[in-house]
Amino acid sequence: MDPDQAFFDRALARIHSLVALLATAGLIAAALHGGWRWAAGFLLGAAASWVNFRWLKQMVNSLGPQAADKPPRARVAVFLGLRYLLLAAVGYAILNYSTISLAAGLIGLFVPAAAVILELLFELIYAGS
Repeated sequence: MDPDQAFFDRALARIHSLVALLATAGLIAAALHGGWRWAAGFLLGAAASWVNFRWLKQMVNSLGPQAADKPPRARVAVFLGLRYLLLAAVGYAILNYSTISLAAGLIGLFVPAAAVILELLFELIYAGS
Protein backbone atom coordinates (compact mmCIF):
# COMPACT_ATOMS: atom_id res chain seq x y z
CA MET A 1 0.00 0.00 0.00
CA ASP A 2 1.13 3.50 -0.79
CA PRO A 3 2.49 5.25 2.37
CA ASP A 4 0.42 8.35 1.68
CA GLN A 5 -2.75 6.29 1.33
CA ALA A 6 -1.96 4.45 4.58
CA PHE A 7 -1.47 7.82 6.31
CA PHE A 8 -4.86 9.06 5.09
CA ASP A 9 -6.56 5.78 6.03
CA ARG A 10 -5.22 6.03 9.59
CA ALA A 11 -6.30 9.68 9.84
CA LEU A 12 -9.78 8.80 8.59
CA ALA A 13 -10.05 5.99 11.12
CA ARG A 14 -9.09 8.42 13.90
CA ILE A 15 -11.68 10.92 12.65
CA HIS A 16 -14.39 8.25 12.78
CA SER A 17 -13.37 7.37 16.32
CA LEU A 18 -13.36 11.02 17.33
CA VAL A 19 -16.83 11.53 15.83
CA ALA A 20 -18.16 8.64 17.91
CA LEU A 21 -16.44 9.94 21.05
CA LEU A 22 -17.61 13.53 20.57
CA ALA A 23 -21.15 12.44 19.73
CA THR A 24 -21.34 10.30 22.86
CA ALA A 25 -19.92 13.03 25.09
CA GLY A 26 -22.17 15.63 23.49
CA LEU A 27 -25.22 13.43 23.89
CA ILE A 28 -24.53 13.01 27.59
CA ALA A 29 -23.89 16.74 28.04
CA ALA A 30 -27.05 17.65 26.10
CA ALA A 31 -29.15 15.25 28.15
CA LEU A 32 -27.79 16.67 31.40
CA HIS A 33 -28.26 20.25 30.25
CA GLY A 34 -31.67 20.16 28.63
CA GLY A 35 -33.23 16.75 29.05
CA TRP A 36 -34.48 14.44 26.34
CA ARG A 37 -35.36 17.27 23.92
CA TRP A 38 -31.78 18.50 23.87
CA ALA A 39 -30.43 14.96 23.68
CA ALA A 40 -32.69 14.13 20.73
CA GLY A 41 -31.79 17.36 18.95
CA PHE A 42 -28.07 16.82 19.43
CA LEU A 43 -28.33 13.20 18.32
CA LEU A 44 -30.24 14.11 15.16
CA GLY A 45 -27.79 16.89 14.32
CA ALA A 46 -24.77 14.67 14.92
CA ALA A 47 -26.30 11.83 12.89
CA ALA A 48 -27.15 14.13 9.98
CA SER A 49 -23.66 15.60 9.90
CA TRP A 50 -22.08 12.13 10.12
CA VAL A 51 -24.18 10.96 7.17
CA ASN A 52 -23.12 14.05 5.22
CA PHE A 53 -19.46 13.36 6.12
CA ARG A 54 -19.81 9.79 4.79
CA TRP A 55 -21.41 11.06 1.58
CA LEU A 56 -18.58 13.54 1.08
CA LYS A 57 -16.05 10.74 1.59
CA GLN A 58 -17.91 8.63 -0.95
CA MET A 59 -17.86 11.48 -3.46
CA VAL A 60 -14.13 12.05 -2.98
CA ASN A 61 -13.48 8.32 -3.42
CA SER A 62 -15.52 8.32 -6.63
CA LEU A 63 -13.34 11.11 -8.04
CA GLY A 64 -9.98 9.69 -6.95
CA PRO A 65 -7.48 7.54 -8.86
CA GLN A 66 -9.03 4.29 -7.62
CA ALA A 67 -12.17 5.18 -9.58
CA ALA A 68 -10.30 5.84 -12.85
CA ASP A 69 -11.22 2.46 -14.37
CA LYS A 70 -14.88 2.61 -13.26
CA PRO A 71 -17.44 4.54 -15.28
CA PRO A 72 -19.25 7.19 -13.21
CA ARG A 73 -22.80 6.30 -12.26
CA ALA A 74 -25.29 9.05 -12.90
CA ARG A 75 -27.51 7.88 -10.03
CA VAL A 76 -24.73 8.37 -7.47
CA ALA A 77 -23.78 11.76 -8.89
CA VAL A 78 -27.37 13.01 -8.71
CA PHE A 79 -27.79 11.69 -5.15
CA LEU A 80 -24.56 13.30 -3.98
CA GLY A 81 -25.54 16.56 -5.63
CA LEU A 82 -28.92 16.58 -3.92
CA ARG A 83 -27.67 15.63 -0.46
CA TYR A 84 -27.98 19.17 0.87
CA LEU A 85 -31.57 19.38 -0.31
CA LEU A 86 -32.29 16.10 1.45
CA LEU A 87 -30.65 17.27 4.68
CA ALA A 88 -32.51 20.60 4.47
CA ALA A 89 -35.84 18.81 3.98
CA VAL A 90 -35.21 16.59 6.99
CA GLY A 91 -34.20 19.62 9.05
CA TYR A 92 -37.32 21.52 7.99
CA ALA A 93 -39.56 18.61 8.95
CA ILE A 94 -37.86 18.29 12.33
CA LEU A 95 -38.17 22.00 13.05
CA ASN A 96 -41.80 22.33 12.06
CA TYR A 97 -43.21 19.06 13.35
CA SER A 98 -41.27 18.20 16.49
CA THR A 99 -40.48 19.63 19.89
CA ILE A 100 -36.77 18.83 19.99
CA SER A 101 -34.22 21.57 20.58
CA LEU A 102 -33.08 23.51 17.53
CA ALA A 103 -29.97 24.78 19.33
CA ALA A 104 -28.88 21.25 20.26
CA GLY A 105 -29.43 20.09 16.69
CA LEU A 106 -27.29 22.90 15.34
CA ILE A 107 -24.55 22.09 17.85
CA GLY A 108 -24.71 18.45 16.78
CA LEU A 109 -24.07 19.46 13.17
CA PHE A 110 -20.55 20.52 14.17
CA VAL A 111 -19.43 17.12 15.52
CA PRO A 112 -17.49 16.00 12.39
CA ALA A 113 -15.93 19.46 12.03
CA ALA A 114 -14.72 19.25 15.64
CA ALA A 115 -13.35 15.76 14.96
CA VAL A 116 -11.42 17.01 11.93
CA ILE A 117 -9.99 19.91 13.96
CA LEU A 118 -8.90 17.48 16.68
CA GLU A 119 -7.26 15.29 14.03
CA LEU A 120 -5.42 18.33 12.68
CA LEU A 121 -4.16 19.13 16.17
CA PHE A 122 -3.10 15.50 16.62
CA GLU A 123 -1.12 15.63 13.39
CA LEU A 124 0.49 18.96 14.31
CA ILE A 125 1.52 17.71 17.74
CA TYR A 126 2.74 14.27 16.66
CA ALA A 127 4.15 15.15 13.23
CA GLY A 128 7.73 14.98 14.49
CA SER A 129 7.45 11.50 15.98
